[in-house]
Parts: sequence; C-alpha cells; structure tokens
Amino acid sequence: MHYYSHTDINLKTTFKDALLASLANDGGLWMPSVIPSFSESELINLAAMNFSDCAAHLSEYFVSNQLNNKTLNKICYDAYNFKLPIKTTLGDEQNPNVTSNSQDYILELFHGPTLAFKDFAARFMARCTSELLSKSIKRKTILVATSGDTGGAIGDAFLNQKNINVIILFPKNGVSKVQEQQLCTIGNSYSNIQAVKVNGTFDDCQKLVKDAFSNKSMSKKFSLMSANSINVGRVIPQSFYYLWSSLQVKATNPKLPIVYSIPSGNLGNLTGGLLAKKMGAPIDRFIVGNNANDPFVRYLKSGNYNPLPSIPTLSNAMDIGRPNNFPRILELYSNNYENITEVCKGFSFSDSETEIHIKKIFNETGYLMCPHTAIGHLAMIEYRNKNRTDFIGVTVATAHPSKFTENVDRIIGHKTEMPDTLKSIFKKKKIYNTISPNITELEAILLNSIL
Repeated sequence: MHYYSHTDINLKTTFKDALLASLANDGGLWMPSVIPSFSESELINLAAMNFSDCAAHLSEYFVSNQLNNKTLNKICYDAYNFKLPIKTTLGDEQNPNVTSNSQDYILELFHGPTLAFKDFAARFMARCTSELLSKSIKRKTILVATSGDTGGAIGDAFLNQKNINVIILFPKNGVSKVQEQQLCTIGNSYSNIQAVKVNGTFDDCQKLVKDAFSNKSMSKKFSLMSANSINVGRVIPQSFYYLWSSLQVKATNPKLPIVYSIPSGNLGNLTGGLLAKKMGAPIDRFIVGNNANDPFVRYLKSGNYNPLPSIPTLSNAMDIGRPNNFPRILELYSNNYENITEVCKGFSFSDSETEIHIKKIFNETGYLMCPHTAIGHLAMIEYRNKNRTDFIGVTVATAHPSKFTENVDRIIGHKTEMPDTLKSIFKKKKIYNTISPNITELEAILLNSIL
C-alpha cells in the first residue's frame, strides 16, 4: 500500500509521510493506492469482532507494516474506549444481533471525550502520530481550522503528546458557546495546545491553513502538519465505524438495503463512508444533509460544482462553503458524475426547518438531536418519502445536543441537563489569542509556539 496525490498519480509516499506531511508537494490530497475488499466470510468475521478489534484489523491494510499489529491493537483499544451505540429514534439501544421491527436507527458517534464524532478520527490519528514520532527528535506543529468540533477533538487527543504543538484556529462568532469554552480550556498557558480566535469565517480559517502549507518556507520552518480532513489520516479511521456498524445493522434484517444519512460540511465523514462501501460494507447509498451551505447537494442535483462563501447557520459545524474532500470523492469515482449520484443523494434545509424538526422529534419521542443530526434525520425522511421502497435507514448523529445548549434549550422550551464532562469546562478560564485572517499574524503565533 502506498499513497498518491490526487492531482498526480506519480507522486507517491508511505502512510507515515502522508500522515505527517498532510498534503502532497503539489498541494494534492493523498489517496490510498489500494482499497481493501473483503469477502463475505471475512465480513462475517469482522461483524463478530468488537469495534476496537475491527478497527485495528482494518487499519493494518492502510498502515502497511509501518506500525505492527500489536501496536495497532493497542492504539485502537486505547483510542476507542467508549461506546458506539446504534439506537432507534425513540432512544432505545438495539441489540444488533436481535431482529427488530424498526427500520430506522441512529448511529450515535458522540460518546467520546469531547462528545463529537471527530473523536474517532482524532484519537486514532494522535496515537499513530505519537508512535511514529516516538523515536524522533523532530517536533511537529499541528495547524488545524475548526468550524466547531474538530478543534476540541484534536486538542484533547494530542494534549501533552511529546514533540507536538497544536494551534487551533476557530472563527469569531462561528462556534457555539460550549464549543468555544471547550476549545479554549483544553490546555493551559504552559501546555502544547493553543486556541486562536480568527476575526472571520471558517473559510477564512481554512484558507489560513492552506496558505501556510502552500508556503514552502513556512511549512518547513514550523514543520507543519494538518489535522483537518485534508489529512488522509483523519479520513481513513472514519471508514471503520461505517463498515462495523453496517455489518451490525445488516444482521437485523439481511434482506433490506441499508441507507446512511450524514449531516455534511467538509465531506470527510462521507468520504470515510464511501471508502467503507468500497471495502464491502453493506451500504446501498448515502444521503447527504446540508444546511444553507450546500455546494455538494447542488452538485448532486446539477452536475455543477459552484462553491460559495459560507454563511452562518444554526448548524455551525457545517458552515463550509468549499468542502475539502470534494476532490477525494471525485477521485474515488474517477470523476464520473453518474457513478457519484448513483451512490449519493442530497437535500438541504433551512434553520427554521431544522428547529421545527428538533422540537417535533423531542415532543413526539423524547429524543433530543443536535442541529446537525436533525439535518441528517430530515434528509433521511425526505429520501424515504421520495423513494417509496423498503430499506433500513441509519442517521449519523455527530454531536451531543448539549454542545449547542443555547439553541437547543431555546428550541424545545426548557433547560436540558448538561453532561458532567461539559459542566466541568465552565469552571476553567478561557485562554486564547485573537488574530485577523492574515498570514503574517498567523506566522507570529506559530513562531511564539516554538520558542
């Protein structure tokens, strides 16, 4: 297994270098040269494993002997020490091995330490990075832009890791109150984690990261590494939970096709799902839910990709006007529009539609969704109404609703109980710097981090 640049198949590298360099020298996104494909008997064996064991087995194919199997097992056992429940919309956890009359599930990906799906990729990525750097005296500076949950997950995963500094860029007024508190209290004045508020949008933050990496002297000087989903090390582990969970769901009703609905921003989560499908995950297709920032949904409907500046919405983590992983999706399907639209369908929803749905589901079932999950669930309902055929629907729940408590509480009309892990962060003082979306100001922050 090697990795190649999506813009030049002749540019090749190892998993280690793809992970640590983040982008190819030509600015391209790294792609795995081979996607493993599993037979029916192999999939049965994977289905019988617990999630961490399944993840460790899958990771062997992508890491290609750069980390031995014992180490990968240790990494996954440590990274995935939290539950991965598959629930009905009523909130009742299902035994994957028992047939259920329900054909709609919620895959809750928010039971990690920062209560967001990003923990799955961040924790695997951090442990692989630390292991690969363990015998090196070199330092890496992780530069990451966040529209909400990525920064918190990366900061928590890399906290106190040797030879690694982390700079988290987040947009002013572009993350929730809880998310900002989480971002700015991960470390302290002496830790390796630094939060930076940018007077701009997430697109401005993302552009700063890209500009820093494209500046060869700056990238080399600070030994930059990205933890955004431009890094293939973020996308690969996201395929693990799609393959494992779809095998569990398939056991409930082997005859019905399975459809996943994903609230989407940078398209890394969708890309992970598409990789899993190519590995043999029994997923018929993916439904993409967007808010008003919907360049991919518009592409699916028209064939024209026209990214626009992002606008703020209730589902802030999806406020991305130019999704990073769109080129990877094109590459996976050889730039064939018909093949992509055969596998992916998309719908977008307004803030008012999102609010109505959160309140409706809560009033009818008692199940509380975050604004992003609500969009994914709306997209699933829209697809089911249009499709009119039987299938098992799995909506991907990406974050705990308490991370958006100021809006969620307003929508349902009363205050909800916040988990202890979030209550504790409000006892801490926020520590952060503020800059304009200016590469010179960012360079000053980077310089200070290595002094």
